Formats: sequence, structure tokens, C-alpha cells
Amino acid sequence: MSAPTDTGSPIPSGMKVCSSVPELLMLVEFVFGGLVWILVASSRIPFPQNQGWVMFVSVFCFVITTLLLILYMAGVQKRSSAWNAVDVFYHFIAAVFYLSIAVLEANNTRFLFANFPPQFAKILKINIAASVFAFLATLVYTIHAILSILRWKSSSS
Repeated sequence: MSAPTDTGSPIPSGMKVCSSVPELLMLVEFVFGGLVWILVASSRIPFPQNQGWVMFVSVFCFVITTLLLILYMAGVQKRSSAWNAVDVFYHFIAAVFYLSIAVLEANNTRFLFANFPPQFAKILKINIAASVFAFLATLVYTIHAILSILRWKSSSS
């Protein structure tokens, strides 16, 4: 019997994950996603359904990014070439989701700015910070998706 074959996945495994640019972006995704999560949880949102979506996306992406990083470090991507597609698909979906919550958060902040008295400046600053970090997380997830697409295309040719 032959040993299991290595599919030659371009996604690194083990500690090499810490030396690959797309996987290093996962650490930035943790930071920005966690900041969005914390800031939205501590802010006042005039529309609770918007806050629910923002919290869902930030927590969902935080958990899935953590899971992917752990799986990549364990080397599960070496068993199948489908992990390249999973990586591209997840980061594309995460970028679209984060764009949606960044726009929602910016709209909520605009509403707060127009309707709240000046003594609520701290709440407004928290919402502004959440909007900024949501847009930064969108940018990082988009860059990661593009790098994953390029890595996937270069490995298939």
C-alpha cells in the first residue's frame, strides 16, 4: 500500500502559516473584526436589527477565521485541493458581509450624528470607530480574497 499522497496545496501548514502573507492577514482580520465586535457591542444603535446583523457578521467571521487558521496549522489542507476553493470562497463572502455591515454602521452613525444631542459625543465616537474598523476589515478580507484567488490560479496551472 502506498502512503497518502500530498496534493501540493499552496496553503502552508504548521508554523509556516505565520510566514505567508495571506495567512498573516488573518491576524489583522482577528484584530479588526474583534474591534468591530467590541465597539458595536458597547455602542448604542438606533436600529436593533442592524446591530444584530453587524454582530452576527463580526462574530461569525471571527469564529470561522479562527477555525480556518487552526485547521491550516494542523495541515488539513494538504489532504485535498478543495481547501484552496474554500479559502477563496470564504474570504470573498466575508468581504461582502463586512462591506454590508460597514455601510450599515456608517448609516447608523450618520443617523446618530443628525439626531443625538452633543452630550452623546462618546457614543458617536464609538460608532465612528466601529465604522472605520468595519471598512478596514472589509479591505483586509478583500485583499486576502484576491491573494487567495491568485494563489489558487497559480497552483492550478
